[in-house]
Amino acid sequence: MNLKKFFAELKRRNVYKVAVAYAIVGWLVIQISSTVLPTFHTPEWVVQTLVVVVMLGFPIALILAWAFELTPEGLKRTEIADELPKKPVRSRAWIYVVVIAGVISASLFFLGRYTAPNKQGWRAELPGKSLAVLPFANLSGNPENAYFAAGIQDEIITRLAKIAQLKVVSCLSTQRFKSSPDDLPAIAKQLGVANILQGSVQRSAHEVRVNVQLVKAETDTHLWADTFDRQLTDVFQIESDIAKTIAEKLQTKLTGSEERAISVKPTADLEAHELYLKGRYL
Repeated sequence: MNLKKFFAELKRRNVYKVAVAYAIVGWLVIQISSTVLPTFHTPEWVVQTLVVVVMLGFPIALILAWAFELTPEGLKRTEIADELPKKPVRSRAWIYVVVIAGVISASLFFLGRYTAPNKQGWRAELPGKSLAVLPFANLSGNPENAYFAAGIQDEIITRLAKIAQLKVVSCLSTQRFKSSPDDLPAIAKQLGVANILQGSVQRSAHEVRVNVQLVKAETDTHLWADTFDRQLTDVFQIESDIAKTIAEKLQTKLTGSEERAISVKPTADLEAHELYLKGRYL
């Protein structure tokens, strides 16, 4: 094959023009979708699918440009179009389309680059292994048991704080937020975290039920949720299990010392533990 003739044929059939126009318009479509769609909380896979479709369409556009040509009589096969009378002046509309698309694309690129931090920069900068544990709701039916729910929240935070790869917000920072807030993304933004743990505690004389939900704040979706029904004597095991599961869901690798630290049972005397929790609460 004579490469010189081949490239000349590509030029004659406007394949180069189509390639340039498609690349710019495709880039424009991707820029618009990546800038506009997140505003409507569109799933990330939609943008990814659109990018794949644009990429797959590129070779198809080149094949069509080689096989067909746009004439005043409509779309014709190149062989047929070659036999038609040639117009003295060729349309340069495609040049204007490319230039306009290029200007819009560049504008969107710089607009997204310099305005995105004001709207979404906090999300991009947040470490994925950051967490806030909101106050646990007391569902025991007895307001005096609020100290027990607060104690479980505090001890879960203490165990999580022993994991080096996790960034955990202190208990004092989360006290102003109720256990079931309406706007998790806003709270996560204020606390500077990517994930929120919500929970509730229901206690009887000898048993305890702890409900927990681990939520990815940006999308307000659950990463994990579970209910623990145990004897009151197993409350430390509940706290340890919750801490280990959170570490797993956030893809954190525990060292041996960290695993031992979050599994420790601080006391075998439940009465002493009760008095300790009441003292801290008061």
